[in-house]
Amino acid sequence: MGPETGTDTGTGRPDTRARIRDAAGTLFRRHGYSATGLKRVAAEAQAPFGSIYHFFPGGKQQLAEDMIRTTGPAYGRMVLALLDSVPDPAESLVHAFDAAATDLAAADYADACPIGTVALEVASSNEVLRTATAGVFEEWVEAAAGWFTRWVPDPEAARSLAYSLVMMLEGAFMLSRATRDPEPLRVAGRTMAHLLRTTLAEPGAPASD
Repeated sequence: MGPETGTDTGTGRPDTRARIRDAAGTLFRRHGYSATGLKRVAAEAQAPFGSIYHFFPGGKQQLAEDMIRTTGPAYGRMVLALLDSVPDPAESLVHAFDAAATDLAAADYADACPIGTVALEVASSNEVLRTATAGVFEEWVEAAAGWFTRWVPDPEAARSLAYSLVMMLEGAFMLSRATRDPEPLRVAGRTMAHLLRTTLAEPGAPASD
């Protein structure tokens, strides 16, 4: 077994813990918490079954919590990077949602939000995982609010837009997966752009750069 971070010695492959985490992330994202067994995680990770308990002594719940607390923030950073890739804020919202639509369709509607599937499932059944998902969602809202304050100095308005962004993204992912149609994501992006433009057009709002 290789070190806990980096790559397995001499192979260039992701280390055992990273492979387990990546496999669990994919399976939890696609199939949910209850439908994902640890034997399948081990098989997908090409790792000995016992290595899961070596790295995650708490078993499936600890592995899921680790997945939530690592992939969630990473996904948030990726979304912010997409938003920063287009100078105009309204256009950047359209761009980010269009990119999500394209990626979802390319993944045959299997890979969407890394924590959304689990979040819905555990909201009323597992307090540890509910708390973890709630924490990630709050991080996303805070980060998005910070992004919106570049153009919307009113903290309340910026936070409202941030909530709308997260809600639009999560809801659109669900609808796009259910209908196997990327259009809900594209509509959500245009709606977010409209919300931002409307906010910027309100009396007293500064002009967008």
